[in-house]
Amino acid sequence: MERTDTQREVREVIMSSPPPENGPEDANHQSFWMPGNYQRTVKRTEDSFQVCNDIVACFQERARVERQYAQQLSEWTNKWKPIVDASPLYGSLLRAWQCFLSSADRLSTLHASICRSLVSEDGDRVRTWQKETFHKKIFGGFRESQDFDTGFARAQKPWAKRLKKLEKAKAAFHKASRKEHVAREREAHAQGNPDIAIEKQRKIQEERELAQQETEKVRARYEKVLEEVTRYAPRYMEEMESIFDQSQEEERKRISFLKQAFLSIHRHLDVTNNESVKAVYNELHNTLMSINEQEDLRWWKNTHGPGMPTDWPQFKEWVPDKKQKKGKKEVEHKAVIMERSVMIGGVRVRALYDYVGQEPDELSFKAGEEFLKIEDEDDQGWCRGMMDGGREGLYPANYVEVV
Repeated sequence: MERTDTQREVREVIMSSPPPENGPEDANHQSFWMPGNYQRTVKRTEDSFQVCNDIVACFQERARVERQYAQQLSEWTNKWKPIVDASPLYGSLLRAWQCFLSSADRLSTLHASICRSLVSEDGDRVRTWQKETFHKKIFGGFRESQDFDTGFARAQKPWAKRLKKLEKAKAAFHKASRKEHVAREREAHAQGNPDIAIEKQRKIQEERELAQQETEKVRARYEKVLEEVTRYAPRYMEEMESIFDQSQEEERKRISFLKQAFLSIHRHLDVTNNESVKAVYNELHNTLMSINEQEDLRWWKNTHGPGMPTDWPQFKEWVPDKKQKKGKKEVEHKAVIMERSVMIGGVRVRALYDYVGQEPDELSFKAGEEFLKIEDEDDQGWCRGMMDGGREGLYPANYVEVV
């Protein structure tokens, strides 16, 4: 039943298809089943090879964009770093500005790695697959496209011969039909016309009968050829679809590979999901959020303002110079110790402000933290203290109060 339906469909297509002189614009004439139209499918192989070249060239150019962007970020950072470091800003605000530059440095490294991935990973991957998939022939073209072309041509050759024979039979039938139509019109015009002799009318009638007989004869031949074509159509369709399915499988593999290639390119370009980028911008955001006007103002006050340690004027007794023998380091060391008042056991003090040591021999502490003062304030306003953990160091005397 299915085979009969297929034959009926093919018969309808053939009977309704116009002659070639109607032009290639006609939909039926462009059909895959018409002779030679399988070339579009065969050409897919060469088109796919060229597409691979275009994809590689396209993303090599994108890689150059990434490299140039990385270089520009690096140049921008190198230009502005000394300017920012020497700027009048200070404290957390200065650190925030500097963080923009350090972030750009890290992003420059990231975009340079994107460039390398696009060229050495994605580009090489497409090139390798292209070389393994498409096999060039010595005299041009590809082995794969030739195989499909040969298969389609072999399957279509018997069909094309039958179709040509059918076209010839159809043309003969149409010619006979036109001739019969003209004969009928002449006969109709002659009947009842007193100006045309009876003998002439009989001759016109005989011509019409001969034309009718010829039309019926040619029609029978046309229908016979059509029946042969219709019977052969299922076999033709089966052979053509078999080759076409092979072509489709190769194309499916190409589509699948290029999908994975595009996904790989997307993964390299999609910085929104890159953990390194997230870390850069999270760190930058946290640095910006840590800008604290109170801490910055306190730092300025204690570093350049009223909070600075000062050697206020005070009465000092005259002390005669001590004579020291050259080369006697121990005597010199004892003289330094005598200038400071050492406290036995120390005095408990509490920090009034936060302080971060600027030198290795300085203490760092938070406001409210307690520790021991073990030496009195020197001429520069510094005391020596000892934290509960045993660490000793200097600190500004005016940052603490006695507990």
